[in-house]
Amino acid sequence: MDQALAGVPVLSLITFLPLAVAVVVMLVPRERPRLIHQVATWGSLLTFVVSVLPLLAWDFTDGGFQFVETHAWIPSLGVQYKLGVDGVSMLLVVLTTLLTFISLLSSWSAIESRVKEYCVYFLLLEVGMLGVFVALDLFLFYVFWEVMLVPMYFIIGIWGGPRRIYAAVKFFLYTLAGSVLMLIGIIALYFYSGQVLGERTFDIVRLHELGALTADWSWAFWVFMALFVGFAIKVPMFPFHTWLPDAHVEAPTAGSVILAGVLLKMGTYGFFRLSVPIFPVETARNLPWLLGLCMVGVIYGALVAFAQQDWKKLVAYSSVSHLGITMAGLFALNIAGVKGSVLQMINHGISSGALFLIVGIVYERRHTRLISEYGGLARVMPVFAVFFMVMMLSSAGLPLLNGFVGELTILAGLSQVGGAVYSFFGASPLWWTVLGATGVVLGAAYLLLLYQRTMFGEVTNRKNENLPDMSWRERWTLIPLVALAVWIGVYPWTFFAYLEAPVRRLVDEQVVPALEQAELDVLLPEGTDVATGSAARLPDEPAEAPAASHAGRTDAGGRPAADAH
Repeated sequence: MDQALAGVPVLSLITFLPLAVAVVVMLVPRERPRLIHQVATWGSLLTFVVSVLPLLAWDFTDGGFQFVETHAWIPSLGVQYKLGVDGVSMLLVVLTTLLTFISLLSSWSAIESRVKEYCVYFLLLEVGMLGVFVALDLFLFYVFWEVMLVPMYFIIGIWGGPRRIYAAVKFFLYTLAGSVLMLIGIIALYFYSGQVLGERTFDIVRLHELGALTADWSWAFWVFMALFVGFAIKVPMFPFHTWLPDAHVEAPTAGSVILAGVLLKMGTYGFFRLSVPIFPVETARNLPWLLGLCMVGVIYGALVAFAQQDWKKLVAYSSVSHLGITMAGLFALNIAGVKGSVLQMINHGISSGALFLIVGIVYERRHTRLISEYGGLARVMPVFAVFFMVMMLSSAGLPLLNGFVGELTILAGLSQVGGAVYSFFGASPLWWTVLGATGVVLGAAYLLLLYQRTMFGEVTNRKNENLPDMSWRERWTLIPLVALAVWIGVYPWTFFAYLEAPVRRLVDEQVVPALEQAELDVLLPEGTDVATGSAARLPDEPAEAPAASHAGRTDAGGRPAADAH
């Protein structure tokens, strides 16, 4: 397989194959909507199959980016067409292609008007999302980021609910505001790179070299904040989340699936790929309020979800809570926290995507999302009840399902946060773990309550007595997600294997050396190995040999040891 892909621009093929499918869709007569759906769906399935090939050819001994493609684009500005993936971005690429296929498959009965435009917009949206995850040039990254915005605006605004225009405009304005700030940060990094690297560049790999250097940059905090707000809006983190419930509620089912499953991950990915590695010292210096915002989002999202009477809005607020703990893991700045955070990005895409599909299935039958309109559905839709139960428990973090692994690993990482944050609380750093665990418990509570109110007991509404159970097409939209939820829950090391190298590169080679140089002690409590995160291992995770580099050693005070020479 390795040799078969040698010399093949596989990432370009994956990224632009949906564009080719969109061209074919445009050639199909408008009067044949079923054929349009079929061409778009099976074309997206082909993209998914192609995206799996790099996973099968993966070189686990290579800690850098793989399948790199580099071509000059605008040489006078140092802009390149440069693509490449590591384990994190590769898993997000596969998640994107899978959820796009599932979303288009779920649209066959839900979308009956302007089918051609709908499918074309969806395929263009896929191009933008894939481009963000594979781009290794910051200018190219930004282009793909903006490509994503327009199709999603039209998907919400044309095929959404009664308040679709309001939701679409709100989504557009929030995202545009974040994009403007992000562009300012990108331009600042471009000019700063010329001062310290000898040449101005948009190359993300080269910009990672700025990590330790930005500690002394007078504008570092403001550029960090520009990128922070741009990515925080997309995640969304509290208090930048207010666009999300409206967008989710008004978007068509497939739009909600792709919004929760992929678009929100573009924000978390931006933090992982740009903010933390380029500004590790600024991230560490601002840990108290960064983690504080995450925990406010975790608790706030869970409490507001409890109060919802709209099934879809409840799932939307659950995303605010779950992504809060995902970001907290990333800001823990240790191996366990970051690894759990990245896995939880995948988990949230699987679980929340499935929950929005489940809401869409009942909405197509009853055209209402009010939880009070349902009750006893397990009696009339038993297959639906089983699928809903598995994915609800997945989102709630039940052991042997995917959510448990990600959340437990994040909590293990949070328990090791120390230094400045420890002083900030004046108490045990376990407070971060307690707050995170509280959000997890609240999440399980409102999801179990939702299931009890809608599935158990007698049928409470006569209109529900003869509802048809799931069709085979609807079942096939959920079967892959259920399979992944079980796979990750039972044997997560399959996925951790892809995350090991990029996570260690971020922590060991970018974060720890920069903090050591800046003489910051904000990572871990006394006696914890910074690089290996040994104190933060799961009980059954195989022990690993200590890193050979000085980045993995600590002195008696828990600070990174100085170089022996």
